[in-house]
Amino acid sequence: MITAKDILKANAVLKDVVVRTPLDFDRYLSEKYGATIYLKRENMQKVRSFKLRGAYYAIWKLSDEDKQRGVVCASAGNHAQGVAYTCNEMKIHATIFMPVTTPQQKIGQVQFFGGSFVTIKLVGDTFDASAKAAQDYTKAEGKTFIDPFDDDAVQAGQGTVAYEIYEQAQEEGVVFDSILVPVGGGGLISGVATYFKDVVPDTEIIGVEASGARSMKAAFSKGHPVKLEKIDKFADGIAVQKVGLKTYEVARKTVDRLIGVDEGLISETLIDMYSKQGIIAEPAGAASIAALEVLKDEIQGKTLVCIISGGNNDINRMQEMEERALIYDGVKHYFVVNFPQRPGALREFVNDILGPNDDITRFEYIKRANKGTGPVLIGITLGDKNDYAAFIDRLSAFDSSYINLHGNESLYNMLV
Repeated sequence: MITAKDILKANAVLKDVVVRTPLDFDRYLSEKYGATIYLKRENMQKVRSFKLRGAYYAIWKLSDEDKQRGVVCASAGNHAQGVAYTCNEMKIHATIFMPVTTPQQKIGQVQFFGGSFVTIKLVGDTFDASAKAAQDYTKAEGKTFIDPFDDDAVQAGQGTVAYEIYEQAQEEGVVFDSILVPVGGGGLISGVATYFKDVVPDTEIIGVEASGARSMKAAFSKGHPVKLEKIDKFADGIAVQKVGLKTYEVARKTVDRLIGVDEGLISETLIDMYSKQGIIAEPAGAASIAALEVLKDEIQGKTLVCIISGGNNDINRMQEMEERALIYDGVKHYFVVNFPQRPGALREFVNDILGPNDDITRFEYIKRANKGTGPVLIGITLGDKNDYAAFIDRLSAFDSSYINLHGNESLYNMLV
């Protein structure tokens, strides 16, 4: 396993390559949660992600012969950008495998950073499928695979984030009670936890996973990495089906605890960060800040740092994020409701079922011939989420067999 000395060696290489990102005191979050909260702004890195650190250091360590043959990687986006930037700088060719579901913004950025030194291959619906294709290609072509997390050099490179935090904290005269670290494959938290447990062992290391992709929690529970059958790919930067064996071993010994944050809460946090603080983060990058809401009852009076791991957010996803945030907050709901097929039925629903501040945001209905009722897909935004129970009572009186799409994933995905 890597040590703090390995991270110091990586820092000696990277200090003139990467940006020493700010460690900013955040007044808004500190007042909101009654704590002293700092943000490590890796969203301000050269490729808007910490991933440049591990990618650059791992490629830098290769022999000249391996560099000449070229490298291969698999990534949902940020590791790919780090590899692309590095290869363009070193004039090495890279073949980069990315899931078909990768946001277009990240694909475009990989091509921008890599230029003529990068070939992109879109394969598979998940990172794991893309990674398998990349590894098969690596063997067939005799190239070197740059793992996004399960590699000692990559972990050491990511650990330089912790070196900077410690150095900046000393300059500020700050001692942190806890560090909140986003967790996907485990590369970042392995590096961060390794360094801090060596230099400040009393600092609590909290890993933050998206609720729909808790592969490190599964590994902790089983005693070894396991592949999740299904994941929510919303927080794509940390949506990994199976953590690495090396990262699991490091995390098991150095991470104090893991928590999960709902993707809806991450969405709500992203919007809040942008509107209140002018900070652009991607879903994975906002996970550590979203975790403050989960921990709010225990962090008052404490000093914490949240690592914003990346800022590669696709603006085309903002509508989806707003939708997830409203659903998570209990304001927006979808139902299938049977409406009487007679004049005035919609007016009756609006007058008698909706509250005075509620709104219909979606209404899909086709009149069926020779039928007394017809199903309607209806989206409702409540003026106050606390009115939900009363609304359901009125809705039940209107149609006792209505279907609530919340929690019914198959129907929600098909209809909404």
